[in-house]
Amino acid sequence: MCNLYSATMPQEAMRRLFKGLNDQAGNLEPSRVYPDQWAPIIRNGEDGPELVKARWGMPSPRSVLKTERDPGVTNIRNLSSPHWRRWLGRDHRCLVPLTSFSEPRGKGKGFQWFAPVDDKPIFFAGIETRGWKSVRKVKDGETTDDLFAFLTSPPNAEVGEIHPKAMPVILTKPEEWDAWLGGIAAPELQRPLPDGALKLIEEPI
Repeated sequence: MCNLYSATMPQEAMRRLFKGLNDQAGNLEPSRVYPDQWAPIIRNGEDGPELVKARWGMPSPRSVLKTERDPGVTNIRNLSSPHWRRWLGRDHRCLVPLTSFSEPRGKGKGFQWFAPVDDKPIFFAGIETRGWKSVRKVKDGETTDDLFAFLTSPPNAEVGEIHPKAMPVILTKPEEWDAWLGGIAAPELQRPLPDGALKLIEEPI
């Protein structure tokens, strides 16, 4: 499952892609994003789409937590779960900018990176929640955070060779971005990219 991706798309590029984008993210530096780190997302604001930073990892189901600490869930597959259904509506939709993503090759073998073959802008199909109180790290105690994660689906051919169980749901077309933020039924876009849409690369871009 994807627990590392790169986000190097310039803010100006995102502003060009989304008319009227309200940029509240401050200065974004190109980065590799790991679980529980802060990263840019595009979500529905009161007056249209807004660019903000949120923490990667949605709240975990209480049933799986063994202590008060909740490290968060980064990838979401089971949309029929009551735990996730509450966050599937339009008000909790977001797009997560990325330029490449990785899957683990296996213990001690590092990561395989993937990028679109056509180098066009892409986004994870994400969900988000705001002002969630939890203990993410014991040393920090309870914090209040905006959180996000993204959907997964069965893999396409390229990802399946490395990770046969799943791949992130990636949206590549403006009409898909608009449909996702607009509240289209989540299962309609929960599907893999076509075979041949990704190239394997050694380092993130």
